[in-house]
Amino acid sequence: MKKILLILAIIIIILVTYQTVGQKFHLQINDFLKKNTVTEKQVILDEESVVTKVVEEVLPSVVTVGISKTTTTPDTYQFDPFNPFNPLEQIPGSKKKIEQNIGSGFIISKDGLIITNKHVVSDTSAVYQVLTNDNKKFDVQKIYRDPLNDLAILKINGNNLRPLKMGDSSKIKLGQTAIAIGTPLGEFKNTVTKGIISGLGRGITAGSPFEGYVEKLDNVIQTDAPISAGNSGGPLLNSKGEVVGINTAIAQDGESIGFAIPVNVIKDLIKTFEKNGSSFERPYIGVRYKMISKQTAILNDVIEGAYVTEVIAGSPAEKAGIEDEDIIIEFDGVKVKGDDDQGLAKMILEKKVGATITIKIWRDKQTLTKKLTLEAYK
Repeated sequence: MKKILLILAIIIIILVTYQTVGQKFHLQINDFLKKNTVTEKQVILDEESVVTKVVEEVLPSVVTVGISKTTTTPDTYQFDPFNPFNPLEQIPGSKKKIEQNIGSGFIISKDGLIITNKHVVSDTSAVYQVLTNDNKKFDVQKIYRDPLNDLAILKINGNNLRPLKMGDSSKIKLGQTAIAIGTPLGEFKNTVTKGIISGLGRGITAGSPFEGYVEKLDNVIQTDAPISAGNSGGPLLNSKGEVVGINTAIAQDGESIGFAIPVNVIKDLIKTFEKNGSSFERPYIGVRYKMISKQTAILNDVIEGAYVTEVIAGSPAEKAGIEDEDIIIEFDGVKVKGDDDQGLAKMILEKKVGATITIKIWRDKQTLTKKLTLEAYK
């Protein structure tokens, strides 16, 4: 009888212990699941908090660029109805002042340097202003237009401004978050849109509907973050609030297809500007070109170098006798390598305005030597 009671007691103890441990384990499992199960609502809230945090941090550094220009309507004439070639009266044209927000930009230094697109400020006869996030208006004192890319640096008399943090566009990955900020249509200041990085290494033609200006660009970033005319010059940001590109263009024939110049191109421009000081002078030769690699040259029975697609009228290249379809193979004694997209550009930037250099070109299967004097890009 004692054995039976002992066995029953042991069974009861085991059952009670199992139940207690089981309940505790069940509670631990539930607690673990609650802490580690990510709901759709949580994902949305986390994503929203990332975007709102970025916007709060960077908005004080994003600006709107405006233009001020006086235009004159053409003169008109009243003619003799019996002799249409005999003007009776000349009516002088009228002058009209235009003030309009046309683009965006962002602050890159505390003392008033701002980056934007060159096509936003392409009219050299106009006056430009910058409107900051706190509605302060500054006149643009100087403009430094990059002759190689659709970029420009503006100088305003500001201080204690908040420059944006620069990222690294070489580390961009397809599918990562992209946040665009700017003034679309020149009207809706501080507009924020969000999307992803949709493509890399695209080739596009950028321009401005306000200026009628276009420029061919290679190796740009594609995004589906909605941007419009007027967004040009505004920052494209990652989820850390770092600039990864500058919004530049949209596809005319498609929806949700925007393009941005990679931030590393901007950083190279800033380095050049700091090196040259505030002179805003940068040497140029005045050609558009595409690089021909050694492999491409062999396949097409040509020579490695920079294939000239266009010579700009009045440029040093035109004055030196360089023509479309020439291939630049040597610049001031240094071979132009076809597998280095920025090679020729770097060679030019290392020279000073006014320097006379020797260029060797390949034309009709012959090597020709040209003398060229570098000029400042205006």
